[in-house]
Amino acid sequence: MKRIVIVGGVAGGMSAATRLRRLDDSSEIIVLERSGHVSYANCGLPYYVGGVIENEADLLLQTPTSLFNRFRLDVRILSEVMSVDAQAKTVTVKKLSDNSEYQLSYDNLILSPGAKPILPPIPGIELAYTLRTVEDVEKMTSAVDATPKSVLVIGGGFIGLEIAENLVHRGIKTTIVEASDQLLAPLDTEMATLVADEVRSHGALVYLNSSATEITPSDVLLKDGRRIAADLVIAAIGVRPDTDLAKAAGLTIGTRGGIATNEHNQTSDLSIYAIGDAAEKRDALDGSASLVPLANLANRHGRIVADHIYGRQTRMVDTIGTAIVKVFDLTIATTGWNEKRLTAAGRAFEIIHTHPSSHAGYYPGAQAMTLKMIFDPNTLQILGAQGIGKEGIDKRIDVLATAIRSGLTAPQLADLELSYAPPFGSAKDPVNMLGYIAENRISKLTSTLQWHEIIAYVANGYQVLDVRTESEFAKGSIAGAINMPLDSIRERFTEITNKNVLVLCQVGQRAHTATLLLNDLGFNARHIDGGYLTWSHSPAALLPAS
Repeated sequence: MKRIVIVGGVAGGMSAATRLRRLDDSSEIIVLERSGHVSYANCGLPYYVGGVIENEADLLLQTPTSLFNRFRLDVRILSEVMSVDAQAKTVTVKKLSDNSEYQLSYDNLILSPGAKPILPPIPGIELAYTLRTVEDVEKMTSAVDATPKSVLVIGGGFIGLEIAENLVHRGIKTTIVEASDQLLAPLDTEMATLVADEVRSHGALVYLNSSATEITPSDVLLKDGRRIAADLVIAAIGVRPDTDLAKAAGLTIGTRGGIATNEHNQTSDLSIYAIGDAAEKRDALDGSASLVPLANLANRHGRIVADHIYGRQTRMVDTIGTAIVKVFDLTIATTGWNEKRLTAAGRAFEIIHTHPSSHAGYYPGAQAMTLKMIFDPNTLQILGAQGIGKEGIDKRIDVLATAIRSGLTAPQLADLELSYAPPFGSAKDPVNMLGYIAENRISKLTSTLQWHEIIAYVANGYQVLDVRTESEFAKGSIAGAINMPLDSIRERFTEITNKNVLVLCQVGQRAHTATLLLNDLGFNARHIDGGYLTWSHSPAALLPAS
């Protein structure tokens, strides 16, 4: 009889364990979990802190008893694996209830130890709370229930923002301190600005380009010398793979610091597998090693490991990094690579910004969205997408993620037959519109530039022409722009003395039409991608264009 030992439960470990049992009822399957809970909704923890999820029991998906009753799994909680002897194929286990140790042999070992919170080596860091386990959330919730006057969250990533939102929901003065120049690193800068605006609009303070250098029981010292009052500090800086066992066992650690695995999730010791946050994944766009701590990938890789152990055919699952988060009233989602990463890699790319409505504008309740798509101008491969809005973002990013996975090109998005009725979408869905714009872009129907290129073009003699209505223009435009509404261009174009023109409208649609018209009239016109809405949320909006 085969014995399979799994180190770590939750998403990856439990997916592997239950799949193993479904494939074979005779194997001995032992799950070793160092915490007191083996199967829980990790992503729901911030919402328990905020009281949105009221009962802790709702977070607990399975127990050792329920897993034994249904699957005959031997689940041992409060059991920490201290070492792995890969040559002898044994693990040493400490029972945390009494600190006794024993050895356990295995035929196959599955490592799913997860990740560790990143904690900077600063004075007082031991005072900060972290959030990874049910035990963590119990401690944090008790501290929050004590009604601190102020809480400071270190880190403006997914977990940090979810925690901050839930603290505000509890009526607690909340401050976010982020070391980089933006919140949510997977977003590009002009998109991340929308997130910071949303957080601030709900009363939370945001300090960017700031880092904590000391934590005391009453405040946090920032690197610029300011002290921020905080009765409670939560560290949500990020996580790193927990590779201690793998290193001690002599397994290969990959270039990104996670456990290196092959297409079957086998480690350098083929009898040992690694899944979940501790294991490196393969990036779908360039094949490089990647660290993507997402539950759906952990679940998928757990299934692959189980299938491979029992000799079933498997296929490699690489990652495009699709993620989504709720930040107050906004939904923020991303998939694939962002502009920053593509620039760093030296890849050629084209960018499209759009600001469509979530459904037909004439049907009540339509909400504005901001979408950004990036594609390769040569192969037309979709490289990434980002979306922000109050409604409909999840649907569009999921369609774009599916398009990336299936190898659709950017123009082929126009061909997608997506469901349409006025309460749900538009006859030309925002995803279809990305395809139409991509077609225009690659056919060179018009020339386009991005928000960060405007200053250079103006310096080289271009004039910004704002083709919005006079009332729109009066509410704000790019410094130095002249206003000529689209519908008046045919009668007034002789007033434009500069033949080199950058055309601006609210979201880009009118500018596209005006650019075509102006070029027919003998101008050298280029339109500004994404229009005034994209520019106004970019760092360039803080500087004059001339």
